Amino acid sequence: MNRVARAISPVTRLFTQGWRLSALVISLAVLTPVMVIFWSLFSPDLAVWQHLKEHLLWELTANTFWLVLGTASGTLVLGVALAWLTAVCEFPGRKIFSWALLLPLAVPAYVTAFVMVGIFDFTGPLQSGMRSSGIEWALPEIRSLAGVTLVMVLAFYPYVYLIARNAFATQGKRALEAAQSLGYSPRAGFFKVALPMARPWIIGGVMLVIMETLADFGTVSVFNYDTFTTGIYKAWFDMFSLQAASQLASILVIFVFIIVLLEQQARARMRYTTVGKTAGKQERIPLKGWNSVAAVGFASTVMLLAFIIPMTQLLIWASDVVMDDLDSRYFDFLWHSLLLATMAALLVVTAAVILAVANRYYSDLTTRIMVRVATLGYALPGPVLAVGAFIPIAWFDNQLRDGLHAVFGYDGGLMLQGTIVTLLIALCIRFMAVGFSAVDGNLQRITHSIDESAHSLGSSGLTLLRRVHLPILRGGLFTAMTLVFVDVMKEMPITLMTRPFGWDTLAVRVFEMTAEGEWERAALPSVAIVLAGLIPIILMNRHAQH
Repeated sequence: MNRVARAISPVTRLFTQGWRLSALVISLAVLTPVMVIFWSLFSPDLAVWQHLKEHLLWELTANTFWLVLGTASGTLVLGVALAWLTAVCEFPGRKIFSWALLLPLAVPAYVTAFVMVGIFDFTGPLQSGMRSSGIEWALPEIRSLAGVTLVMVLAFYPYVYLIARNAFATQGKRALEAAQSLGYSPRAGFFKVALPMARPWIIGGVMLVIMETLADFGTVSVFNYDTFTTGIYKAWFDMFSLQAASQLASILVIFVFIIVLLEQQARARMRYTTVGKTAGKQERIPLKGWNSVAAVGFASTVMLLAFIIPMTQLLIWASDVVMDDLDSRYFDFLWHSLLLATMAALLVVTAAVILAVANRYYSDLTTRIMVRVATLGYALPGPVLAVGAFIPIAWFDNQLRDGLHAVFGYDGGLMLQGTIVTLLIALCIRFMAVGFSAVDGNLQRITHSIDESAHSLGSSGLTLLRRVHLPILRGGLFTAMTLVFVDVMKEMPITLMTRPFGWDTLAVRVFEMTAEGEWERAALPSVAIVLAGLIPIILMNRHAQH
């Protein structure tokens, strides 16, 4: 218990225990789906396992492995190279590229996927135009491991780029100067000094990419490339076997936890230091001649493939169908998306405040474990959470119905299944870490002396939270709500698997249209999702400028 908790009155101490109890409830709510999934490992259905082993398991494992390996390697090379250029070097357009290279974060990977398939497929405009011009050169098959890997690299490289750029920026030019003083050439200095110093940061970014790749559902669905996420979906909705889906999910959870442990080790080795007192303000390395041209060309090509071409094609397709396709259904899609995102954002931010306050009053190991467990959901793939949340809610719903029938003779149907309760719970678990990071980061900036001053003036408990903490936290709460709102707007697998019948969102509309190959009709909801995704990019740039 920290010094604030020791200094307050018994009544207020009881109040803070309430925060701790609430944090425990939240952590148990997050832990329950994970334990349900893990429990399936200890109660296997031999017939199901035999079927999985013969028809699915090895193919899904191999496909997932090669996709993760290719995406991690591609984002590592692309993200580090771009980070070094924009953080340390000087070339025409560097300031624009430094923030513009983050724009692909606004485009969900599944949107980039169907745009690339629509453009480069055999019946797409590129190959059709080539054939009509008499060019018989066939492009490589886009629906392949190489194709889906390329799309994921273009969608996820900003994770590595953003973290690696911050690492290189803290080193400054003096890292290379120190290497040159040891007799290294500039190129050798990069590999011998600058890159090893940034290694923990870069590994952390690559681990995030790996977790996003394991969690992806929409992109691999567009490419008809089966991984564990599509296997979970098909086991539930095609094989009608929730148990098979649960057991596949348990294998994926093990992989994810291994990645989480590795990522935590990488973060533990991070050191936020600079080389010299003014490393961040030092002069950059000027690139001249062909080096300058190559830097501009490299960054421009990435921007072209990752953002400009997909957005241009989306706008063209959307303009072609907007008059025919924009009807009352789209207002329902938009309303469902906005309602779901708003409700999830409010619930997540409320829970994040509870966790952050409990973490502030109590810094013991138990509280830290509860907070860590409560924010574990971001590392879990959407299909895993969908299965893990549905099973206990379905069990509770059945028990509730049977209990009401036994006590009151109530013969009604199920009360929770078929509603958005399961959907909201799974979404809140998935994005709890996003809201908590923003809230807790701002709460940590409030010194304990402010709390002590408020206590001396008679403010404690909810009064302290309402009159002191929340006004100071206003910016952090807005950021948390915005980030969660945008993530829910883009989220596909949880919504697709747990939504009430007919309760479609923009993301579900994209999935349904891409599943039928209707690229033009998928463009309209995609544009709305991308525009929403630009919000956190703008917020990050404004924060970086300040």
